[in-house]
Amino acid sequence: MIEQWQIDKYHEQGFLVVENVLTAPEVATLQSDFDDWVEDSRQHAEPWGETLDKRARFDIESDHSATHPSLRRVTSPTEISEAYKKAALDSRVSEIAGQLVGSSGARLHHSKVNSKLPHTATQVKWHQDFPFTPHSNDDLVTCLLMISEVTMENGPLQVIPGSHKGPLYTHWHNDQFTGAVSSEVERLYCQNPVSCFGPVGSVCFMHSRLLHASSPNETELPRTLYISVYAAEDALPFGENPLPSIHTGLLVYGTESGETRSTPNQLRLPEKPKGASFFVQQAGSDSVKS
Repeated sequence: MIEQWQIDKYHEQGFLVVENVLTAPEVATLQSDFDDWVEDSRQHAEPWGETLDKRARFDIESDHSATHPSLRRVTSPTEISEAYKKAALDSRVSEIAGQLVGSSGARLHHSKVNSKLPHTATQVKWHQDFPFTPHSNDDLVTCLLMISEVTMENGPLQVIPGSHKGPLYTHWHNDQFTGAVSSEVERLYCQNPVSCFGPVGSVCFMHSRLLHASSPNETELPRTLYISVYAAEDALPFGENPLPSIHTGLLVYGTESGETRSTPNQLRLPEKPKGASFFVQQAGSDSVKS
């Protein structure tokens, strides 16, 4: 568990990096499973596998090949790996997330692996998470577990401290859900980011309203994150879950209150990607086969 000063820092800045959340053996098991998925990816030229809603589980970048694997997303790994299931549902990750949402409890909303293998093109444009996962209140925390070491150079998460206290920006442009803020918002509010990095086993806990992005990995070091999103127990989800899972909605911390809490927010509901992940929405190339 974390201390009160860390909780206060999270609420003030909108993010908190905590080292040694999981042990080296715990992370090694996660890395081993991911290595197997990367090896399997060499046999595929397009996204493959199947999730609860029949979309591809494994998503690859445009520069992927058998000799240069670029597996960028594994959706709902809790369904295919006991190690990932335990890390999301019964670990210090979920315990700390429960502390940070500040309600009577916390539920798992979804989980995924986002990876940038060495010298791959994957990048993430500036956005907020809440417009993808709107709820009756915005006490949602995104937990980014560092399966590999994250450095200043290998495409770390970049955030704008305090931006979670600002407005929700539209991610719709020209009547299309792009999964990113406008170039004007980026120009005005995203010019002085802070990088979030740390050794294996660290976790960056991030408020769902925080502006964030990341650049491609141009180094020899992989940058692999296991991302679990948790909502306050009394937050009612609006719209369709973009990454539905058999584990969605499970209480991972605290108790059931039987209540729903609302806070004032106004936004247009997101559009679920047709392809394997939001990467195709940000690239403007969303299609059934993506």
